[in-house]
Amino acid sequence: MVRVSACHAEGRGFKSLLSRQNLFVIFYEIFYVEYFPIFIFLIISTVLACVIFGLSYLVSAHASDSEKLSTYECGFDPYEDSRNAFDIRFYLVAILFIIFDLEISFLFPWSLSLSTIGLTGFWSMAVFLLILTLGFLYEWTKGALEWD
Repeated sequence: MVRVSACHAEGRGFKSLLSRQNLFVIFYEIFYVEYFPIFIFLIISTVLACVIFGLSYLVSAHASDSEKLSTYECGFDPYEDSRNAFDIRFYLVAILFIIFDLEISFLFPWSLSLSTIGLTGFWSMAVFLLILTLGFLYEWTKGALEWD
């Protein structure tokens, strides 16, 4: 920024600032001063990852035995094919659990800061809980929670 004010103060304007030499100096300052440590970090991390991957490939055992190739590590054969389609209700219950479990992650900090956020924070959480309750009632009336 010193260069900009110096060029402008001397009356040369911004055209002289954008000359090739000045652009090179600006690029040099930005890259080597600010981004060069990040560049070095990326190179070191890439080399380290390749070395670790290569060493794990060289050191590990490649011969598989019958125990490792069995279907399950617990020792008994499966009852049926493991590629059967799951009932969609498993996924639905999992998604509903995640949605309603996230409510706790909002309620806990809200309850701790309720004395400082005032009525605006209280009513915003009340609206949030109302919307959440309406969603729960909608799912209940549609039968999403039934397991028949």
